[in-house]
Amino acid sequence: MHLSTVETVLEYEVLAPTHFCFNLEAANWPTQNILSERLALSSGVSPRHFTDARSGNRFFRFDAMPGPLLVDYKAEVEVHTELPDPALPEVPVSRVPDDIFRYLLPTRYCESDVLCTAAQKMFGQLPPGIERVRKIVDWVHDEITYRPGSTNSTTTAQEVFVQRAGVCRDFAHLGITLCRALNIPARIVVGYVWFDEPPQDFHAVFEAWLGDRWVLFDPTGMAPVDRLVRIGTGRDAKDVAFATMFGSVEMKRKSVDVLEHDPRPRHIEESAPQLAREEEREQAQLDSAKAVA
Repeated sequence: MHLSTVETVLEYEVLAPTHFCFNLEAANWPTQNILSERLALSSGVSPRHFTDARSGNRFFRFDAMPGPLLVDYKAEVEVHTELPDPALPEVPVSRVPDDIFRYLLPTRYCESDVLCTAAQKMFGQLPPGIERVRKIVDWVHDEITYRPGSTNSTTTAQEVFVQRAGVCRDFAHLGITLCRALNIPARIVVGYVWFDEPPQDFHAVFEAWLGDRWVLFDPTGMAPVDRLVRIGTGRDAKDVAFATMFGSVEMKRKSVDVLEHDPRPRHIEESAPQLAREEEREQAQLDSAKAVA
C-alpha cells in the first residue's frame, strides 16, 4: 500500500462564455481508496459531477463567464496493487471478454492496423505472454527519446514510431498500438505519480489484458506504476483529457504536485525497466573486477 497527497491548480482567463469539462479527480477504482479530497472553484461557478460507470473516470462540468477562473483539486489517496504473475498468458481473440474487445481496435492515436506489419516483424516470433509485452515496453523505452515539446496534442503512435521522440503519452500510445497489432488488448491510463524529472505533471502509462486481468506498464521508466493514483482510463488520450473546453480560453497557470508519504524500495516490478539494466551493468562491473583480481 502506498499513500500520496496529490493536487492540481489550474488558472485560466476566460475570454468568452465557455463550457468546461474536467477529469482531475482520483478515479473510483478497486485498487485505490480516496481518504479525503476537496475541490475549490472560482465563486459563481456551479459544477455538475458525474462518473463514467465503465471506466470509473470522474468528471465535473460547468459554464464560466469571461474573467479569471481558478480550479484547485487536492486529495489523499491510498494505492494498493498486486504484482502480476510472471507467467501470465495472452488471451486468444475468441476468448477476449466482450467488455474488453474494444481495446483490440485501432483508434485515432493508436493506429494498430497501420503498424501491424512492423509489430509482427519485431515481436511476432516471440513467445506470447507477459514477457512479450515486456519486450515491447523495453523496445519503446530504448528506441524512443523522451523529448518535451517534440509532439503535440494531435501526434499519433505512427508519427512517434517514425520520428523516435515524444513524451509520456506518446510512449503509452506506441506501447498500446504495438500490443493491439499483436492482438493484445491495451489501453491508456493517466494519473498522479511522483518522478524526479522533467517537472511534475500528469503521467501517462498503459495496461495490457493478460490472463484474466489488466497489467500496468510504463515505457518511460519514469515512475513505479504501483504508486500511480489513477485519474482516467480509456482507449487513447482523447478519452482521458484533463480538461475539455468549448469556448475561448487562455491558460495562465498549471501546477501538479505529488507528495509520497512512504519511501520507495530499490526495485519495483513493472515500474522502471532502466533499474534492471543498471543492476545488470553493476553486476557486470563486479564480475569484471573479480576477474581482474
